[in-house]
Parts: sequence; C-alpha cells; structure tokens
Amino acid sequence: MKTSGKGIVALIGHEGIVPGPYFDSVGILTAYVGHTKAAGGFDPANLAAGMPADLDATLREAFHVFREDLAKFETEVARAIKVPVAQHEFDAAVSFHFNTGAIARADWVNKLNAADRVGAAAAIMNWSKPVEIIGRRRAEQTLFRTGAYPDDPVTVWKVGTNRRVIWTPARTLSPYDALRLMADCA
Repeated sequence: MKTSGKGIVALIGHEGIVPGPYFDSVGILTAYVGHTKAAGGFDPANLAAGMPADLDATLREAFHVFREDLAKFETEVARAIKVPVAQHEFDAAVSFHFNTGAIARADWVNKLNAADRVGAAAAIMNWSKPVEIIGRRRAEQTLFRTGAYPDDPVTVWKVGTNRRVIWTPARTLSPYDALRLMADCA
C-alpha cells in the first residue's frame, strides 16, 4: 500500500518544509520535510546554514528526499501492520511512523493487529511527547478513526544561519502545489 495524495499533503503539513538545516524540538539536526541523518541518504549537516539562494531548486530537492524517505516508511508500516487497513488508516500510520520511527513497537499497532481498532485509535495518544506534538497526534487519531484529512496549506518555513526555524513563512503551498512538486520529483 502507498500513501494517498491526501495522506502525503497531511504528512507534509504536519512536518512543514524547512529548506535548510535546523534543530528540531528535541535537538536533532533536520532539514526539508523532517529528514534526519538517521533516515539515511544525505546528512543535513552537509547543507549550508540559513535560507538557500534558490528556494525553488531547494524545494525540488526537498521533495526528492521526501519521496525516498516516504518509501522507506511505507515499507516499514506495511511490515508492522498485519491486518487489512483502509487507506486513511494506513496514511495515519505512515504519518505517525514518519514522526516517531516507532511503528514496530507502538502499542496501538499491537491493538490494531489484534483487531481492536477502537483501542488502537485511543492508544495513538500514548505517543504525545513532547507536548508540541499533541495537535499532530490528535489529527492522526482523527484520520485513523474517521478518515477526515486535514486540508491546510503546506508551510515552507524560514531558517536562520543559527540552524533555528524562524516561524515566519517563506512560502505557502496549496495541497495541489505540494502534490505537483511531489510528482515532479518522481
């Protein structure tokens, strides 16, 4: 199973896009759409600090890296979930795993695999640290339970030479624009 277009937009919306290296909320050097060295491929430490000179080229690279990362996470989710799932359930699981890397050890997945969808949905909220993640986790829980996808635009955030996100949009992408960039990187 692959993540749907709506699932891709929701995931990117949760992550945001940062076109340069930055330290995330727990101090891990990250870039683009939540890419870390641990995800494999390039190391964000090799990127120049601050905003790139060519944002359009950097966004194309960010979506290329995201496409590669997403494929890995989809494979791991498919391996961890042993029961048939609806598209929205899979999309919620991929978003969760992309953020936590914990699909193979998450208690909610054990409940899902035991055919307890109600318990699985409730247990998604067991992964609510740091506190900044609670909104995302609630959105993933809602998606898993009901199939209601967020339809917010995707924000490209500014980043400083100190490798900190500047919470001012450099650009905003519509869901259509985000999916077009994703398709262009195929």
